[in-house]
Order: sequence, then C-alpha cells, then structure tokens
Amino acid sequence: MQIKSTLTLIAAATLLVACGKKEEAAPAPAAAPAPAPVAAADVVKIGHVGPTSGAIAHLGKDNENGARMAIEELNAAGVMIGGKKVTLELLAEDDAADPKQGTAVAQKLVDAKVAGVVGHLNSGTTIPASKIYSDAGLPQISPSATNPKYTRQGFKTTFRMVADDTQLGGTLGKYAVATLKGKSIAVIDDRTAYGQGVAEEFSKAVEAAGGKVVAKEFTTDKATDFTSILTTIKSKKPDVVFFGGMDAVAGPMLKQMKSLAIKAKFMGGDGICSTELVKLGGDAIADDQVYCAEAGGVEGEAKAGMEEFKTKFKAKYNADVQVYAPYVYDAVKIMVAAMVKADSSDPVKYLPVLAATADYKGVTGPVSFDEKGDIKNGALTLKTVRGGQLTTLAVIR
Repeated sequence: MQIKSTLTLIAAATLLVACGKKEEAAPAPAAAPAPAPVAAADVVKIGHVGPTSGAIAHLGKDNENGARMAIEELNAAGVMIGGKKVTLELLAEDDAADPKQGTAVAQKLVDAKVAGVVGHLNSGTTIPASKIYSDAGLPQISPSATNPKYTRQGFKTTFRMVADDTQLGGTLGKYAVATLKGKSIAVIDDRTAYGQGVAEEFSKAVEAAGGKVVAKEFTTDKATDFTSILTTIKSKKPDVVFFGGMDAVAGPMLKQMKSLAIKAKFMGGDGICSTELVKLGGDAIADDQVYCAEAGGVEGEAKAGMEEFKTKFKAKYNADVQVYAPYVYDAVKIMVAAMVKADSSDPVKYLPVLAATADYKGVTGPVSFDEKGDIKNGALTLKTVRGGQLTTLAVIR
C-alpha cells in the first residue's frame, strides 16, 4: 500500500511539472498595437502689448488687430520652422499706457516663454519693458515708440519700425517756422517719455530755424481741463501751439482753445495724428489749423499695398486704421520671416537673422534695421485736417 501510494504521488508530481512546462511554452496572445498619436503642430507664441484699456485704448486695439491679422494670415498660409509645420499663437496683453503695468505684463510674457514680442505702443511703457526683454534675450519690435532712448540703451534685442523723435520733432519744428511762418511758438507736453521727448526735439528745431519759443507749459496724459495753461499761453499771442502728447488729450484741448478764442495753428507728433483726433476735436478743428506728422509713411508704388491693407482691415474689423496697425502687421511678419530663415523659433538662433533684416517688402514699405535696431531711412508723413478728414501733405525721409 505504501509503495503504491508513493508511486502515485510521484506520477502526479511529474504530471504537474509537465503541465507547467506546457503552460510556459504557450505565450499569451500579443495585445493589438495602440494607434500612433497624431502629431500636433508645434506652437510658437508671439506676444503683443498695447494699451487696450484707458484713454488711448482705440490706438492699442488698432495695434492689436494688426497683429491678429498677420498671425491669422500666416497660419492660413502655413509656416514651416525646423522642418515642422508650426501654429502661431498671439498672446495679447494690455499695459494701459502705464509703465508699471507695462513691466508687469512684460515679465508675464517672458514667463509664458513667448518667442518674441511686438510692442509696446508708448515710449513710456516700451523703454522700461525693454530691459526685461533684453535680460531674457527676447527680441522686441516696437511699431510706434519714438523716444530715441529706446534703441540707445545698448540692448541687442530692441527694434523700431518708425522714425524717432529726433526726426519727428525736428521736422515739425522746421515746418512750423519755415512753412507755417511761426514766429512765436508755445509748447505743451504731457510729461510722458513720448510727450516730453518730441516736445524737446521740436523746441530745439524751432530755435535752430530762427523761431522763438515764447511759452513752455505741461499737463498730464489724463488731464481734461487746460484753462489755466491755455490762458497763460494766450497772453503770449503765439502763432503756433505745439502739443507733445496723445489724441485723447489733444481733442479736448482744441475745444478749449476755441472757447478761449486762441486762433493759433495747432501741431503735434504721431500721438495726435489719428482719425480719432478728428472725432474728439469736432467743430473746434478748422481746415488747415491742425498739423501733425505720422512717424512712417509710404510713397510711389508702396501706396497701393497700403491701400489694400486698409481695405482688408476695414472689412475684417469694421474700423478704419488709426495709425500703427500696418507697422504691427509688418513687425509680426518680419519676426516670423527671421524664424523661418534661421530655421528656429529659439531667440538665440533667430535674433541675429532679425537684426540683419534688409529690404523686407512690407505694406509700410521696405524695412531694414541699423546697428541700433532703428529703421533705416525712416519716413515721416506730414498731415493736416481738411473737410473733417486727415489729409496727407507730404512724405519726407
């Protein structure tokens, strides 16, 4: 019995081993391979900053719309960088024309790892923000900041799409004396980096041309009552009043000049050279009373391209171009063209290509940058108001 039982146990064990070997030899059926993920296009973020709230929100929105138009067109056409199709994404921020908010949103864009920034609109926000972008190695193209300091800080990341205040204020100062025959001229500025800068350059040019600055007054970019300074100015009997500031202040100022019976010509830089000024000034603006200069301009064959842009812009946004939307549009396209040429959206790699931009054919004309990042051979467009509309007098280079 014992021998038989033992043999039975041995047989059973052998059978179990054999079964185990058989199970090991039969691999489980392989799982069906998972479908390969669809490759998503790489996203390249580009920042834009302008004042889309506050008194000059109309100018900031104008600029932002120019950026959006460029981004949408580029995405529709397809952009290849580094052998991959990329999707461009616009990160738009509002600096409210305030230097502190400007630096805050600049840091926000750096933290968001944008590849570059187009903006800011005002010199007062553009200059402090430029240090943050420079420290991060991010290219910055301002479409409209005209204070010379912006590109004279030694930063390799700063670029400007328009002529600066040296040319802007200087040309207007000469024009006030030589063409408008101004002999006694009053100057007002709004104490911003832009307003003070253009007013100083204007004053220098007036005196160099033989004119006399009989009064220098100042206000703020948020003021609405100018009775005191205008009364002081009226006592000096000026032929010309120059204002360094923006259209939101210039419009009410013109109305108060009319109520005080100040019949002097009124001049300003690009900050007042907008369609909004005509609305804000209303019937206080007589024909050929207001003279301004836009820091940019097209002539000859380039006029057709600019008119086509304005038509497309109006159809898309149901709004006329204020001033600088075309310069923002070109700035975005120039930045992306540099990325494509460098085959990289890495600022370290495409920054030298951007700096070497030469004769880029934009809607604002040919664009090349000098060693400081300033546009070469920048144009100015002198304008006046006639029949309730801004009218171009001349394009000067």
